[in-house]
Amino acid sequence: MILIADSGSTKTEWRFIDADGKISQIKTLGVNPYYMSSETISKVFDEGLKDYLDLDVQKLYFYGSGCSAKENKQKIADCFSPLFPDAKVEVEVDLLAAARALCGYDSGIACILGTGCNSCLYDGNSITENIPSLGYIMGDEGSGSYLGNKLLGDYLRKDMPPELAKRMEKRFDLSNHTILKNVYQEDMPTRYMASFSKFIFQNIKEPYLYQLVYDGFTAFFEKNIIKYTGYQNELVHFTGSVAFYYGNILRKVASDMGVSVRHIVEGPIAGLALYHQNELNK
Repeated sequence: MILIADSGSTKTEWRFIDADGKISQIKTLGVNPYYMSSETISKVFDEGLKDYLDLDVQKLYFYGSGCSAKENKQKIADCFSPLFPDAKVEVEVDLLAAARALCGYDSGIACILGTGCNSCLYDGNSITENIPSLGYIMGDEGSGSYLGNKLLGDYLRKDMPPELAKRMEKRFDLSNHTILKNVYQEDMPTRYMASFSKFIFQNIKEPYLYQLVYDGFTAFFEKNIIKYTGYQNELVHFTGSVAFYYGNILRKVASDMGVSVRHIVEGPIAGLALYHQNELNK
């Protein structure tokens, strides 16, 4: 059996592929080795996979945010050892998952725009260029955490329409203490900030919120896409909840900047399942 995982900071999607090619699926919480300890990651895996530990998993492919560094790959792999001791574990950055699922064997620019963001130039086989996303403190332009960050900052500094601020207050605990505690003291600040994306989407007809998203996506293209070699001649593809739900605004920004966007999907897991399913025929 093959087990595939695509993990962001918010959620992890899993696909089990048995010897006959049958696919089953589950979802668990997301993990990120930059922000979470080994103990926390192990707990997420233990609780999320507890009903599947008796399966004969021979190969395990884990694609995750924060998994580019060697030490982070090992950190994730070590958490799987007690769960699936006979499995060959490969841990790769989520960006490779996006490229394989979106571009297949063609060249293109593959992008992740969800809780965080990332992008790469892909030649149909491997990643050839990567502009670092730099995380939620230094970068992550256009992502859910970036949009939530901007929204909360504007709220605290009274830089948003008063009526919209009142609408937020009816829905969330927005005391200075609560916001700052979640951003600076809790384990997953990106997940907290990205949680406000749903409110933004539900109120996107508000000019202030539309402009906030438009500007966030513009920053993403300016800081990432237009820096890739020959970007004008490449198709750009996106995966991630923010890209998917704000797809019309994303395509508008791309058009305004002369960039050709093709696929926008909510997640790469279906494409990855097909990609790895081919192993059963080898």
